[in-house]
Amino acid sequence: MIKQAIIPLAGLGTRLLPLTSVIPKELLPINGKPNIQYILDECINAGVKEFIFIISKKKLSIKKYFFNDNLYKKIIKKKKDKRLFEEYKKIKKYKKMIKFVYQNKPKGTGDAVLKCQKFIKNKYFLMLLPDDLIIRNNCSKEMIRLHKITNGSIIATKRVERKSVSRWGILSIKNKKKNYFQINDVIEKPSIKKAPSNFAIIGRYILPTKIFGEIKKLKPGQGGEIHITDAIRSLIRKKNKFYGNIFTGKYLDCGTLSGYINSGIQIFKGK
Repeated sequence: MIKQAIIPLAGLGTRLLPLTSVIPKELLPINGKPNIQYILDECINAGVKEFIFIISKKKLSIKKYFFNDNLYKKIIKKKKDKRLFEEYKKIKKYKKMIKFVYQNKPKGTGDAVLKCQKFIKNKYFLMLLPDDLIIRNNCSKEMIRLHKITNGSIIATKRVERKSVSRWGILSIKNKKKNYFQINDVIEKPSIKKAPSNFAIIGRYILPTKIFGEIKKLKPGQGGEIHITDAIRSLIRKKNKFYGNIFTGKYLDCGTLSGYINSGIQIFKGK
């Protein structure tokens, strides 16, 4: 079973400036709830029991959000606010499930994942990127179901317009079924001519612990970062099975200002 989830949170969120100059993007409210809580709720509903948050010293407010007990106790005792009491109960539940590791230099998702190695207990784990919200259907639950069927690693995917493939990591596919396919290769931001499909990677992965060994072998790539996709490609070339889960939920991009605003509208409409 998939019981642990890694969530990289050390990024500075420059695309959401000036909002993120004072508030981490993962704590920005979307329809009254911080971005990160949507990710946590998705995972908990899929059976995840433990989270590993990767933060930096510049984003300690994320830790404080979940560990600010004295403030809640003081206000609840004074005001007897039922809503606040229920929110505090929820945050206390999250707090018990979270461990923190630190990535103080922006060295990429591969480096972030590697910092979690000592905490991973089972053969496979989830990784979720908080810029990508998927609503209406639980994507993590779908991926875990597909993992049980295939006994392989899983990447969430959706079709994008052919003209936009150069913005995404694109999957080369084989043996396509109705809602999934086997992944033959991963191509980062290809040109339209070189794109092997229009199935793009979305920020949900079920990864094997084998990936730690592959990350250690990598040299920094674009931007001086260690990219998780390079480690995935290496495993695929060594005949490790990866599958694309064509998820049924609605994808929301919270990493840009327009996407963040739209996410609030879409989630409000869905209620």
